[in-house]
Amino acid sequence: MGAWELLLVGAVLALGLCGVLVPGVPGSWLVWAAVAVWTLRDPDGLAWGVLVGATIVLLTAQVVRWQLPPRRLRQAGATRKLAVWAGVGALVGFCVLPVIGTFPGFVGGIYAAERLRLGSHGDAASSTRTAMRAGGSSILAELFACLLIVGAWAGAVIWG
Repeated sequence: MGAWELLLVGAVLALGLCGVLVPGVPGSWLVWAAVAVWTLRDPDGLAWGVLVGATIVLLTAQVVRWQLPPRRLRQAGATRKLAVWAGVGALVGFCVLPVIGTFPGFVGGIYAAERLRLGSHGDAASSTRTAMRAGGSSILAELFACLLIVGAWAGAVIWG
């Protein structure tokens, strides 16, 4: 697969990661579709392993999301800006401490947005707990799964 094709697959993966944070956009399925296209264009054992792993991870994430309470973030007062902060926090956490850093990064992003908006630690912490209860955990599960898939794809492209 050529460099331009890899960049296009990477762009679709990035779009899918952003889509996880936007309600109504099938972000996780964009991530899966990009990996599937990459696998079909470059069919070797590693690529098929990444695709099978991505499928298992996404199906598991969907089961986890169905077990969590439904998204009620809008009713709780969450904004798109909050979702962006949470996503950026998760991405930074994933880069600083691969895989495990996603969780504190996501929560830290929500806290940072709320601290900037509300001003005090107590109010920001309370608002962060409310946002996580209202549906942040279901978004986190889907985002974590997509970050795992993107990390596996990047590792396969770089070292494969």
